[in-house]
Amino acid sequence: MSELLPISFTVHMLAAVVWVGGMFFAYQVLRPIAVQVLEPPLRLRLWVGCFARFFPWVFVAIALLLSSGLWLIVAYGGMGKVGLHIHLMLTTGLVMMALFLHLFFAPYKRLKQAVQIEDWASGGRNLAQIRMIIGINLSLGLITILIAVYGKYSALF
Repeated sequence: MSELLPISFTVHMLAAVVWVGGMFFAYQVLRPIAVQVLEPPLRLRLWVGCFARFFPWVFVAIALLLSSGLWLIVAYGGMGKVGLHIHLMLTTGLVMMALFLHLFFAPYKRLKQAVQIEDWASGGRNLAQIRMIIGINLSLGLITILIAVYGKYSALF
């Protein structure tokens, strides 16, 4: 079992990088450019296209994070044996996953429908909701990364 620990840690870390890095790029790089350069119809179409390519990666990342994270917890003896930082990472991860599932099945679904029927006002409202959820998830993701890096060595945990 211990020979799989490096692989599990690597899978876990790379899945987190894909998800959190993608959110950072969308929120801090693409969004400001899209707002400045594109009119609402083009901007909304751009976002639908970007999300259509990124969200499958998020689903893969979630599956890998859950499976590798739970496997690591089991490998270290279960929830009773791991530190507070692991409990916090699991909690923030589950909240992030729930927020993403809501984003995907509610505002993103409505955004796609609005763009399809060219209801730009509705599309803009849904994109604003998506932006808010991504902002929250990005913050939680960055906090989770800090907990992962410093948790074991911090006096706080």
